[in-house]
Amino acid sequence: MKFSKQHSMYESEHTRFIAELKAKNPAIEQGQQEGRSLLWDKAPLTLDELDRRNASRVKQQAYVYQNKL
Repeated sequence: MKFSKQHSMYESEHTRFIAELKAKNPAIEQGQQEGRSLLWDKAPLTLDELDRRNASRVKQQAYVYQNKL
């Protein structure tokens, strides 16, 4: 879908807010990247660690909300 020239320069309030925030504090993006690396960028596991992790798993019952009587 192609917008007319009238709407080609449109910028939402949210986009302007984020742009202003980043202009005021340029370290935000660096902080975002560091936070992402803490949560998602993990070092690969060795084969020993993988074997240990797989061996220590507890099998989940088929229907978790039903108690075994």
